[in-house]
Amino acid sequence: MTENNSPDSSAGAEQSSVEVGDRVTVGVDRPAHGGEGIAQLPDGRIVFVRGGLPGDVLRVEITKVKKRFTAARIIDVVQSSPHRVGQRCPAAARGAGCCDYGHVAPASEDELKRAVLLDQLRRIGRLGDDLPAVESIPLEPVTGWRTRVRLGVDATGHAGTRIAGSHYLLSIPCMQALPGMLDGIVGPGSARFTPGAELIVAVDSTGARHVVESRRAARGRRTEAIRRTLEGSGVCTEKVGEHTYHLPATAFWQAHEKAPETFTATVRSWLTGALDHAADAETDAPAASVGWDLYGGAGLFAPALLDVLRDSSGRADASVISVEQSRMAAECGRAALAELPVEFRTGEVAAEVPQLPAPSAVVLDPPRIGAGTETVSAIAAAHPAAVIHVGCDPATFARDIAAWYSSGYHLSRLAVAGAFPGTHHLEAFGLLVPDAR
Repeated sequence: MTENNSPDSSAGAEQSSVEVGDRVTVGVDRPAHGGEGIAQLPDGRIVFVRGGLPGDVLRVEITKVKKRFTAARIIDVVQSSPHRVGQRCPAAARGAGCCDYGHVAPASEDELKRAVLLDQLRRIGRLGDDLPAVESIPLEPVTGWRTRVRLGVDATGHAGTRIAGSHYLLSIPCMQALPGMLDGIVGPGSARFTPGAELIVAVDSTGARHVVESRRAARGRRTEAIRRTLEGSGVCTEKVGEHTYHLPATAFWQAHEKAPETFTATVRSWLTGALDHAADAETDAPAASVGWDLYGGAGLFAPALLDVLRDSSGRADASVISVEQSRMAAECGRAALAELPVEFRTGEVAAEVPQLPAPSAVVLDPPRIGAGTETVSAIAAAHPAAVIHVGCDPATFARDIAAWYSSGYHLSRLAVAGAFPGTHHLEAFGLLVPDAR
């Protein structure tokens, strides 16, 4: 191992490249996607430091060396960033991978996440400086907000949160969970469960707790099958506005307790303004008013989309088509919204879009991998007057937004929602409208 105490990158070109195990002092310049900070090594190369924050001066150990970048872990904080506080999550403080922003002051999270989103849009999306200002959609509370938790179960039957980069578990409650949500499940004196199972704990909008076991899914995938119901009915009741959804505890639902109401209010507000503006510019009203709710899940956004279409067009025959790959989610939505003119179609969005009637407005909330250029192009070809694109990964969101720009649309509004406090994750909202013709 070698020591390099110089934080000055100006002399770096004359020094040899670092190797794994070397320790150096660096200053963090800006945040990176994934909960890392970006600094510069004495040899001039970029280093990604997990947990590093802008303004930090850190002693780090090199853990990976690649041709174009390096990675490092923190050995010591020489000088703290103004964004840095003590780790607020007891599980993350012991190494759990849950709250990788638990050491970030809550007031600083929004600033850092907006910076990350803009960086991704400019660097990956290759979009210029004419982007709209990034708005904030705050969600409270910032601790005790999560209504759904997925836990591992170790060989002894104890449930816990996985240590970062490991299969090992910590039986320490995370600060994200609703107060009391994990009582008797995680921690001293907790119950025992089936070794190797995935444990899902959900608290629905009635306050009922549901505890079910499922099999562990492959990374990046979700399993919806319930093997055993241990507490509650296993079917969550979620009320949003005038509508009530009943869906299994394993099904996708927004994790933050305030997200469903906040997100639907955002869709309603943004689309109302966009369609009113579009109506002022049009001389002929559309023959029908149809909305697309793509990757629609159980149809959370469909009622808001329908309300806006009815108000903007003045047509009683306005309708929404929701496309969702999960048959179970579509069935839940169909039951919840049975009294509304919302048609649920099950299938791949890319395959369904060419078969749909032309829309006035579209809302799409694709999974982490994004919608992709082909799907974005197909939607744009139908010429909607307004589109709200929601993304939970800033990199794939940036690629999708670039595809919109290539298809004749541009961002009219852009926002980051604080839907995942204490973590690097963010929810991005983009309002896209056609370029002037």
